[in-house]
Amino acid sequence: MPLDSEFHKVSDLVHKHSKADHTAAVFFQNDSALTRYANNIIHQNVQEHNNNLIVQAIIGKRSGVASTNDLSEAAIRVAVERATAAARLLPENPDLSALSMPQRLWASKSYFIKTVETGPDQRASAVSIVCSESEEGKLVAAGTFSTGSYSVGYSNSNNNRGFYSTSLAEMTAVVQSPAGSGYADRLETDVSNIDAHAIAEEAIHRATIGSELLEVPPGKYEVVLEPYCVCDILDFFGYLSFGALAVQEERSFMSGAIGKQVMGSNITIWDDALDSRGVVTPFDLEGMPKRKVNLITDGIAKGYCYDLTTAAREGTTSTGHGLPPGDSYWGPSPANMIMNTGSSSIEEMIGHVERGLLVTRFWYTRPVHPLTVTITGVTRDGTFLIENGKIKGPVKNLRFTQSYLEAMNNVVEVGNKSRIVRTMFAANHVPALRIKDWNFTGVTQF
Repeated sequence: MPLDSEFHKVSDLVHKHSKADHTAAVFFQNDSALTRYANNIIHQNVQEHNNNLIVQAIIGKRSGVASTNDLSEAAIRVAVERATAAARLLPENPDLSALSMPQRLWASKSYFIKTVETGPDQRASAVSIVCSESEEGKLVAAGTFSTGSYSVGYSNSNNNRGFYSTSLAEMTAVVQSPAGSGYADRLETDVSNIDAHAIAEEAIHRATIGSELLEVPPGKYEVVLEPYCVCDILDFFGYLSFGALAVQEERSFMSGAIGKQVMGSNITIWDDALDSRGVVTPFDLEGMPKRKVNLITDGIAKGYCYDLTTAAREGTTSTGHGLPPGDSYWGPSPANMIMNTGSSSIEEMIGHVERGLLVTRFWYTRPVHPLTVTITGVTRDGTFLIENGKIKGPVKNLRFTQSYLEAMNNVVEVGNKSRIVRTMFAANHVPALRIKDWNFTGVTQF
């Protein structure tokens, strides 16, 4: 059965069995396959198919939620009954928003059948390129190559329905040398754009810069951050700052700051889930179409993302950033952010640094202070000392505790190329950045 037909069958059953005042159904279907490799050999191939149905039942100002991955009619009926029973027992929620009315919910244009049909042989062929090129240099490679698709459907008792499918392919590589390691990652909706040779070249190049691991003391350094790091910065802005709930609860630096300068004038950030360069997401999990949101323009705070509940509080319209029923306490957040590019290549940025560090990516980053977006984490898989505009060699990784907001006021140069990167929360289009006074607080032993 075609996926959209299956979704319509499932949602019809939800509404058939519901006796609540209002009902919503969110449908997920995920097909994923993964090839994992280490020590230059493939050691795991896995494949998964899963469904998930979330049912929301509303009675007056009470809302109950239940979920199931069994799509039989009997299981769907039980899920509806559980959601309805929960709605009767839970206290009233005065902020409970009405379900979305009928919208024009477009289908995604990010579905490539070649990605979905990629099998273990094709993934193994790409992995073998990374492994063989690493072996030639007497290096050790590890990583993953995943392909697949996910589908999302939304339906409610107001006759608002939408469905879309998106394909995804992602390949990662960590290459280890005696002196350090290098990292590369590519995320694409079309698997044809995954270039294993380019991934191998990038990771191997970083792993083989210099033959001795240096150590630099903690302190403030000028840094050149690769896009992997910049994606992490945007992720935490999205998680902590760019959602209306955080603004309304005054735990975001955007609270009371609209129209004010909050970042350097060379920084512009927006969210656009319909931009074809990224992972297109046409509507959210409340059945509202995605809208472009200008977040920061030339360093000035311009706006933030809404779901139905936070929009109702301000008498405005959802921007299409709602989460599924049961997760709305998290609040809306952007998931397709884009940062403007500048005029400098990474090589030019390195050439402008008298003494500083080139950082490939961050690892295990966690919030310290939400209002200042102060984050702690460590560098990983390619951290290099820069002296007099040239890379001197790899250094032991460092821990940092740094306000990302402060850093965005210290950006000296913005890279002239951007790329799509996914770290934790979002798939963002980001360039490299040169930033002064990045605060490193400790040194690791590796």
